[in-house]
Amino acid sequence: MTVRSNGGSREPETVPAFAWWLAVLAGVTYASWVLQFPLNPGLDPVNGYVSELSASDQPFHYLFAAGDFVAGLLTIVVVFAVLRSVRPRGCALAGWLALVVFGVFSIADSLFAMDCAPNSDTTCALRERAGKVSFAHQFHSLTSVCVVTAGIVSLIALTIAARRSRRLPVIARWSWLLLVIETVAAAATLPLMYFGVLLGVIERVQVAMISVWLFVIAAQLHSDRRRSRPARPARPAPARTAPAPWTERPRRTAERRSGPDDGAWHKAARR
Repeated sequence: MTVRSNGGSREPETVPAFAWWLAVLAGVTYASWVLQFPLNPGLDPVNGYVSELSASDQPFHYLFAAGDFVAGLLTIVVVFAVLRSVRPRGCALAGWLALVVFGVFSIADSLFAMDCAPNSDTTCALRERAGKVSFAHQFHSLTSVCVVTAGIVSLIALTIAARRSRRLPVIARWSWLLLVIETVAAAATLPLMYFGVLLGVIERVQVAMISVWLFVIAAQLHSDRRRSRPARPARPAPARTAPAPWTERPRRTAERRSGPDDGAWHKAARR
């Protein structure tokens, strides 16, 4: 896989085969919020934040927190595998480093869980307004913003790098669509926060786009693996024995007809 900015990059090695598999797993685990519907249907999916699924007082909160933790860890491993092989520059480097930040704050998101679900529990909302929540609950707001911001920055930077270098065809083909959806969702967040409606829906759209973004990265890494495979050498055609010259064929035919003892028999008959 080669990532080139205006200054280009050196000729890379092949990215390890496990990288695209880990990127797929990161996208799957980051989409663990979809398990809310069978596991925690009582939480409001329209106005409740995704982070409320991992709040300490919610059922299966360890499962949803583990999803964020694993997604962040796998993303970091994937990026380091890419950087070790590719050594990108410019926008490409900024995009991969933004994914590292995304992974770090995804892990922080899981470790600093909220105490309760303020958008689904009135008592929790009152505690939050009164400042009677833990540091982890307050710090979680910062980590959540950083996760989404880092994901958007990586999407923008790698989209620009793909358009410039033309060596990331999968990213160049799909990233712009994700970027448009993610930008519209981010821009719609502020007015929705003002009116206090559909916050859960718009955040789930943003989180879903980041999961799809990880799938696009996995597809790009897989495509590069396929293109970098050496072509199998063609098997040589079996050697064919050259036919005898036509001038030798009558002689060989005559020898077959006469046989080796014909000369001796003629001599005996003359006697």
